[in-house]
Amino acid sequence: MLRLVMSSFENQLSRFLSLVLRHDPSSIGLQLDENGWARLADLIACMKKHGKRVDQAMILRVVETSDPQRFRVSDDGVSIRANQGHSIAIELKLEKMAPPQWLYHGTAVKSMPAIVREGLRKQSRHHVPLSVDRASAKKAGARHGKPVVLEIAAQLMAQHGYPFYHADNGVWFTDHVPPDYLNQRFT
Repeated sequence: MLRLVMSSFENQLSRFLSLVLRHDPSSIGLQLDENGWARLADLIACMKKHGKRVDQAMILRVVETSDPQRFRVSDDGVSIRANQGHSIAIELKLEKMAPPQWLYHGTAVKSMPAIVREGLRKQSRHHVPLSVDRASAKKAGARHGKPVVLEIAAQLMAQHGYPFYHADNGVWFTDHVPPDYLNQRFT
């Protein structure tokens, strides 16, 4: 599989898209629908009004190269949305599914005291994001400081009534992971 790497500009554009599509679309005058979709043409027009020189090809390259797949373009190519991580009220229509036996969550060492007491909480987001592998979780945790990877007994949680959801990009979600389901910590 050919792995594409983001340029510095594309990385900055990805961060900006995350801001407006996940947290603050009104900062550039963008409207999202109830499922978090924005018309691609509207996004480009709003970005240009706010001094961001972008075109559709640039945005599509970011969609293609972001890791994990942070964004999705609709099947008809007209709209775009963030796949997860929203702090604004939207309905992602995630599919409820039985999880694998183990899932992983990356965090920073500084967050561990609260996690040991309270477990993993969604905070201002819609759900707690979980990975199917340690490497992805470690990468996510490294964004916040020295990473720690937590192993979650997901299948056991599901047996105890906790719902799990699966996104198109392979990320798993749940609403809360109590401390008792955090089996091991890896650094």
